[in-house]
Amino acid sequence: MKFSGLTKQQVEESRRQNGSNALTDIPPEPLWAKILEGFKDPMIMILLVALVIQIVLFCFGKAEWYEPFGIFVAIIIANGVAAVFENKQEGKASALKHEENAKEKVKAVRESSLMEIPLDDVVVGDVIFLQAGDKIPADGILLEGSLKVDQAALNGESEEAPKVELEKGGEYNTKDLLNKYYIYRGTVICSGEAYQEVKVVGDKTEFGQAALAAQEETRETPLQVKLGKLANQISMFGYIGAAAIVAIILMVTIFTGKTPDGWSGWLRLLVDAVTVAVTIIVCAVPEGLPMLSSILQALQSLKMVKDNVLVRKINGLETAGSLSILFSDKTGTITEGRLSVVEMATGGQDTFDNLSKITDSLRNDILIGVGVNNSSIASEDGVLGGNGTDRALMSFLVSNGLAKSINKEEVVTFNAFDSNKKCSSIVVNHGGSTRIYIKGAPERIIDRCKKYVDLEGQEQPLEDTARINAYLNEQAGRSMRLLAVAKADGDKDDVPLTLVCIISIRDNVRKEVKDAVREIQNAGIQVVMVTGDRKETAVAIAKEAGLLTSENDVALTSFELAEKSDDELKELLPRLRVVSRALPLDKSRLVKNAQELNLVVGMTGDGVNDSPALRKADVGFAMGSGTEVAKEAGEITILDDNLSSIEKAILYGRSMFKSIRKFLVFQLTVNVAAVLTCAIGPMFGQNVVMTVIQLLLINLAMDTLAAIAFGSEPPLKEYMKEKPIPRSESIVSAGMLTEIIVSALYITGICLSILFVPKVQEFIGAAGNEVYLKSALFATFMMAITCNGFNARTAHLNPFEGIGRNITFLVVMGVIFLLQFVFVEFGGKALAVTPLSAATWGKCLLLAFLVIPIDIIRKLIIR
Repeated sequence: MKFSGLTKQQVEESRRQNGSNALTDIPPEPLWAKILEGFKDPMIMILLVALVIQIVLFCFGKAEWYEPFGIFVAIIIANGVAAVFENKQEGKASALKHEENAKEKVKAVRESSLMEIPLDDVVVGDVIFLQAGDKIPADGILLEGSLKVDQAALNGESEEAPKVELEKGGEYNTKDLLNKYYIYRGTVICSGEAYQEVKVVGDKTEFGQAALAAQEETRETPLQVKLGKLANQISMFGYIGAAAIVAIILMVTIFTGKTPDGWSGWLRLLVDAVTVAVTIIVCAVPEGLPMLSSILQALQSLKMVKDNVLVRKINGLETAGSLSILFSDKTGTITEGRLSVVEMATGGQDTFDNLSKITDSLRNDILIGVGVNNSSIASEDGVLGGNGTDRALMSFLVSNGLAKSINKEEVVTFNAFDSNKKCSSIVVNHGGSTRIYIKGAPERIIDRCKKYVDLEGQEQPLEDTARINAYLNEQAGRSMRLLAVAKADGDKDDVPLTLVCIISIRDNVRKEVKDAVREIQNAGIQVVMVTGDRKETAVAIAKEAGLLTSENDVALTSFELAEKSDDELKELLPRLRVVSRALPLDKSRLVKNAQELNLVVGMTGDGVNDSPALRKADVGFAMGSGTEVAKEAGEITILDDNLSSIEKAILYGRSMFKSIRKFLVFQLTVNVAAVLTCAIGPMFGQNVVMTVIQLLLINLAMDTLAAIAFGSEPPLKEYMKEKPIPRSESIVSAGMLTEIIVSALYITGICLSILFVPKVQEFIGAAGNEVYLKSALFATFMMAITCNGFNARTAHLNPFEGIGRNITFLVVMGVIFLLQFVFVEFGGKALAVTPLSAATWGKCLLLAFLVIPIDIIRKLIIR
């Protein structure tokens, strides 16, 4: 090891003097600040006005003490529940973020050994080994090597910035991002290898300072905007209903000759009317609706981490539920991602699987061609760095006991893998002569070879490539990934080459992939495998994974794709299943054309070159083992690189949308029934059907507890049997609207009948006792909307189907039932109620429960 790095004592001393590399999170608002912020909500402000009016009336002896106190308590609780929940989720999100940061590793040289350390453990003075695809962990200079760096994270410029070793006497300005000597945390290495000396860590880095300034509230997601718009539309319904109530109360009072005496009587009448109207507005507006999105996001995100899915951007989860086409990588996603060398072959098709079976001359060529020309490094901690192919080749050399024979001191020039050329190359000075070794796709190398090296290490003429191509096709048919290694004298790669060997590498298809592909396809989502492998290899794997199942399915190479116009590609796209030998630009083109067909596009990726396509896709799935730039570009990180985890992300996205719709059916039924009941009552001479406190309690229970109940709905496999949710589909469907109207009309009807229909009053057993009847009405209303919650949670005929899968729902509904009993039995004058007999409770429950069979009949009629 050329660099010795820091010792443990030097690391601790540096951390004490210069600080940690961890970035500071600006702490979220404290709980008390969130509660105070809630008082700025327009609806809460309206209630505050009502509170002031009630206090004034109490001071003049026109109101009981519990009326203003009840409104005050309701405001505090309604505000506090949301604030406490948000505060709790922020704490969980912060812990999750720190846990994820702890997983980020850096290749550092310490005590003369290369090792992986957590990102936050980097200190000033550390020597860091950097490779293409890495995100630079701290600010500093290069001790050795050269890089090309994407600094878009800091300056927004996509042009690659060259970085080189600091010359003696060289100067640089750290504020000038384009200086060639200084590298910055958060920027991404596009090409090259180098050793970095860390100069600045943590918040003192340019990235750290920018991160502190950028910690602001994020904009609302499309779904939150849509929900907010719906809430405004419902608010209008509430305003109209409130105005109607005030007008009706005043008109009925005047026309029935029951006008109050004196100004205080009129004031009390007007205040009662306005207070009920204001409360109706609050009941009509589902304040819990925008909050539900945040609750769902928090709950689903925590569940998804257990399934190896990390949601980095909230809109990713929302969009995943609407996915209609998925472009997936092969390696590590469809296959296991654990590459291993199966065999090697010479140009004469002599095969071997152990380097001890060949001559020293051929062994030395292979050692340089795949060991020195390799981005990974063998260390005491195993094989580090590089991509999966390089690590497989290095592991093969380690298993053959040749790791210590790799001499990178002979390297003159190293050209990392170029996705356009499909190869990497290295120029070495070996034995006094200069030679270039090339490693890459066989079809890019073999046709340029005029000779090959046989098992004895002798060069032979390569006159017939037909046998080699037959061998390649045979290996590809076995799902092998193939590489060719060639050499030439000099430092130019545009000369005739000598074939050193052909390498067969196997990456087995994951056992669970076939089932995952079937599930995704059954959900109406098209899956297309995009890979850099040969067409034959790609087709073999696609068949094994269940992607290619019929003669109409299409597999294209990158060359065949390039020959097609956009119109031809769009026509072919519905039948496309495989793209082989794919280039980075192919992925971006596929995304662009799919989106022009109005498809919701998902893309997986792990490399630097994948980031444009990940950003362009509607939802980018970055692989957990991939580069940092890919993770930054994607909305969702798949921690185990598994296609089945992507299936789960889609399922969670669909479940989130379903939960919102279920809550909407439930909440809008409450809103419509409350407004209709309180608006129609005054027409029959009852100005106050339900009191302010009663309506506030209903609103409090339905906006908060119900949001938690529906937010806990589990993801059901049946959602994956439905077609994707169109991007333009309204949140409230026609079927939901009929359910809301039917249930709301029934609840309104039974509540008003208790107050105005003699036969129903006799059934209840309290004819002529107004307080008792209103108590029964209040109890029936609460129980009816609670029973309707079972209707809202499922589209199946049986409203209790699968109820045991959401224990939270049962607990919440049970709590609402219990609270209703407590309110009526012990509310007394504060709630304007009186205790009910057991018989009355049973009859009220029967009337309330009937909302369930009525909705079953509605479902049968619609079906």
